[in-house]
Amino acid sequence: MVVRVEPTLSDAELHRRLVYGDESALGEVYAAYGGLVRRVAVRVTRSPAAAEDVAQEVFAQMWSRPYAFDARRGTLRTWLSMLAHRRAVDWVRGEARQRKDTHADDAALHAIPDAAPGPDETVVDRERSLLLHTALAELPQPQREVVHLAYFAGRTYRQAAVELGIPEGTAKTRLRAALRRLAESLADPPDPAWERGA
Repeated sequence: MVVRVEPTLSDAELHRRLVYGDESALGEVYAAYGGLVRRVAVRVTRSPAAAEDVAQEVFAQMWSRPYAFDARRGTLRTWLSMLAHRRAVDWVRGEARQRKDTHADDAALHAIPDAAPGPDETVVDRERSLLLHTALAELPQPQREVVHLAYFAGRTYRQAAVELGIPEGTAKTRLRAALRRLAESLADPPDPAWERGA
């Protein structure tokens, strides 16, 4: 059963003004509840910088979709707190996924042989290095660019995205796809003697 709440005059009036695109109403909402939204976000994210990002997202959503707030179901304060909490939880989950992905990418990188062989390396190591360069050359250009920046120029995928002028998600996707292709290309080929049953 949905409990109906009589909206306060200020909430109802602010909401009406927001629906009609009154920018000053958004300023009033931000002045009244910006601190609250950031406090809720900081409690969840433990990061003031992340809380600022969450607050921006919350008020951007309020501006772009003011009709999502229903003054009969609760106060503006409650709705903004709930929205801030959800966005903050999404941020925490995203960070956890990113850490997991970064760990997986690092593990895949360790499977790639060193591209700069030293004088004491064996012929097999030199062959692996050649295989790596060949595998890199066979990558599509967009994937090769991200791998080069991330692993040979020491950039994070975020820095690579900025340098290439592409979204972070695109850089991460290209890097993952490239690492998968490299891992497949560099997998040990079966021993011919073993295949013959020797």
